[in-house]
Amino acid sequence: MPLEWEELVTQLDTHLPREAWAQTLIGIGVLILIALFIQWVVARVVLLLAHRVLVLSGRGDWDKALQRRRAYQNLWYAVPFAVVSLGIGLVPHAERAVTIVGRLAHAGAWICVFVAFSGVLSAWQDTYSATTRAQTRSIKGYIQIGKLILMAVCTVLVLSILIDRSPLWMISGLGALSAVLLLVFKDTLLSLVASTQLTSNDMLRIGDWIEMPQSNADGFVKDIALHTVKVQNWDNTVTTVPTYKLFSESYRNYRHMFESGGRRIKRTMRVDAASVRFLTDEESQRLMRFRLLHDYLQAKTSDIAQANQTMGELASVPANRRRLTNIGTLRAYALAYLKQNPEVRQDMAMMVRMMEPTSEGIPVEVYCFTAVTAWVEYERIQGDIFDHLLAILPELGLRLYQQPSGADIGAMGSSLREGAWQSALAASSERGLTDAKMPR
Repeated sequence: MPLEWEELVTQLDTHLPREAWAQTLIGIGVLILIALFIQWVVARVVLLLAHRVLVLSGRGDWDKALQRRRAYQNLWYAVPFAVVSLGIGLVPHAERAVTIVGRLAHAGAWICVFVAFSGVLSAWQDTYSATTRAQTRSIKGYIQIGKLILMAVCTVLVLSILIDRSPLWMISGLGALSAVLLLVFKDTLLSLVASTQLTSNDMLRIGDWIEMPQSNADGFVKDIALHTVKVQNWDNTVTTVPTYKLFSESYRNYRHMFESGGRRIKRTMRVDAASVRFLTDEESQRLMRFRLLHDYLQAKTSDIAQANQTMGELASVPANRRRLTNIGTLRAYALAYLKQNPEVRQDMAMMVRMMEPTSEGIPVEVYCFTAVTAWVEYERIQGDIFDHLLAILPELGLRLYQQPSGADIGAMGSSLREGAWQSALAASSERGLTDAKMPR
């Protein structure tokens, strides 16, 4: 076998041209062919083996993600660079180009390797986002930090290869630039801390509805990245908020409201103070026919009768007697209406309270929680409740306060003018009648 090999080498040597440039071209061509062949072998054997292992182990999603992010291809591209870097020294009469080509090929190989690793991180993000855990914990910020670290390491390594210096020498030189680096990467460092705190403390998730008026954000969180958080607002616009702002500034998160299963109703009706009065006995008897007020009025009437009976003769003065008011009856009716409404949570806080009277009437506030949290259904339930309560006010002798509008003022002016005209006519008629009775 050695003799045959020596004879083959001798025959090849006799057929090779004697010119230096021709030998160099042939050597470069052979090196390129060998690099492409080894690349084909790696693609067909190593990468195909990795593909089969992932598929057989039930990690088909990883294999698809790696193909989509071109991790296989980038690793494949690193092979010819590595072959050229190792074999350029064997090319005859290429001593001048060995150093430059070798360093460039070496650096290119490492760049392809780091780009492939970046693709692996992107594939990890893709596979993770398809799981249910991604709805509660986002790793996109960590993936971006990993890519930044890979980029920094790749930059240091490539530069050290190109200038033929140790990577440790370059890293030690970065200490003098630390202040500049901190200034340049200030937002990145702030976003890294904020993203870590938001994720580790479960302060923000993808799908949360947040409200941040200072940033004009009011909608669902669609994406949590290292530097920004994308919020799709209720009008389908998208607001981009810096991640560190969500950690340093206040915002409202409606997630716990959705998880509790109840959405709060807190709205007031403003009753005209001039319509508030005591109920007469006839009105109490009439209102007792209302199913929601029967038990309340029956119990209150009995208590009031006993209290007034203990007063004796003092009860003959109306101001001394205890009496029902129409606004108190309204509060009792509203509370009874909420308690029998199946769309209102009965296990959460519920009350109807009268607040401090103002120049705009007496506020009567309804405080309860709906049994659903969907926005459209919530507004429907709230509307149904107040439709009924507003419509029941005249039955209790109450009026809703409303500031006079232009039409009201115009109607008032017309009635005043009409009344003045009628008064003038009456006065004129009276004067005419008096003059007729006077002797001529």
